[in-house]
Amino acid sequence: MHHQSIAFKPLQSPFPPRLHPPNAIPSRRLFPLHLNTTAYSPCSASSCRSFHIPLPTHPPRSLPSSNSTKNAALKTVDVATLGNLCVDIVLNVPKLPPSSKGARKAIMEQLSSSPPDKQYWEAGGNCNVAIAAARLGLNCITIGYVGNEIYGKFLLDVLRDEGIRMVGMNEEADVVNSPSASHQTLLCWVLVDPLQKHGFCSPADFFEEPAFSWMSTLSEEVKRGIKRSRILFCNGYDFDELCPGLIMSAVDYAIEAGTSVFFDPGPRGKSLLRGTVEEQKALRHFLRMSDVLLLTSDEAESVTGIANPILAGQELLRTGVRTKWVVVKMGPRGSILITTSNITCASAFKVKVMDTVGCGDSFVAAIAFGFIHNIPLVTTLAFANAVGAATAMGCGAGRNVAALKQVVELMEAPNLNEDDGFWNELLGEHLDSQEVTFLSKMILNGSNGRMNRVTFQKAVSELLPKLKSSQLEGTLSC
Repeated sequence: MHHQSIAFKPLQSPFPPRLHPPNAIPSRRLFPLHLNTTAYSPCSASSCRSFHIPLPTHPPRSLPSSNSTKNAALKTVDVATLGNLCVDIVLNVPKLPPSSKGARKAIMEQLSSSPPDKQYWEAGGNCNVAIAAARLGLNCITIGYVGNEIYGKFLLDVLRDEGIRMVGMNEEADVVNSPSASHQTLLCWVLVDPLQKHGFCSPADFFEEPAFSWMSTLSEEVKRGIKRSRILFCNGYDFDELCPGLIMSAVDYAIEAGTSVFFDPGPRGKSLLRGTVEEQKALRHFLRMSDVLLLTSDEAESVTGIANPILAGQELLRTGVRTKWVVVKMGPRGSILITTSNITCASAFKVKVMDTVGCGDSFVAAIAFGFIHNIPLVTTLAFANAVGAATAMGCGAGRNVAALKQVVELMEAPNLNEDDGFWNELLGEHLDSQEVTFLSKMILNGSNGRMNRVTFQKAVSELLPKLKSSQLEGTLSC
């Protein structure tokens, strides 16, 4: 990878006038290596019937909410992602852009006027979820819109190379040739400072309406894609592109078709809470009608007003109509999966973190894997933490998310960031009221009668051999 310098017109702002793309790094790595050893936990086929891990039993989890045999027979796709397809352009900068909207817009326009070499482009947004899921052996499609320009063609090439089919949301016959910004592939400039902190700048940040507000209905092709999928994954960034009414129509059609809905509000959750009437209504609809909710502990507090992540998750289950799982991402502590009858906790992995972009998306892909294959909850969390951590050990998202080989290597020699004091304090008030399963390095004496401690080796005892075998076969068959 060659060094490249990009010159811009001077700006009256504290942002530096010249930017430099990342140093040359093998294997498409986009950032200079600045290693720090820390704990990582995520920021985000047919049903398996052969897992017989002797773990505490959990409530059965059907794939679609509908029990329709007819719908189940049509499920040939594992995961469909909705919207949020973009190209990330990753650059190293001496300083992140200022927070003021005007200055950021000026910087974004300068960046857009002189796009860097293609080697600094990467698939972004929901492409991360689809690529991570495909690398775990799941059959994936992306539903969304890309333009008929160089960025759109790049994105389609990346998805095709990863074995992911694109289902276009083109509503008008002539949009593919339109030069309008509202018909072009979305770009996101990912700016990285010397401390590996990230700043994001996209044209969508400055639109008064969703980028593709001209879309108003779901095409028959999009409906077929949703109907044939076991899971429809949506996140808060969908609202940057699509109108709330169109997003809700996709969710309602998924429910009608017996497709499970996964929703991760992400950082957009807070702004949706105080957004337009339509956005607030759509967010409430997602929180009530999703089968699986995935949130950070801060996001869970934002949407419930409850600081305790377990109580927040239980509140989301209580108010949800279809909600089966609430997954709370606890940063370097680990993650929690909450159902109506069980609380499952897994500590994070200690790894050398190079970059956290895409880690939450990889985590989502592994949660979807466990949901589809009906894997025990503690095994699902262990696997998801491993997939997210493996991505954190690389650089960037898109094609740089973890491959299965990296996940297996991490699971074969796990180094968990256990903090018994933190977990005991968090779980203490729940031990007498609900069954708790906790992933640990070893079984400790004196555990509470309702605290089921499961070793990592036991939790993955049947999954890990299948993952290792799949490396040779090229697919993961359960």
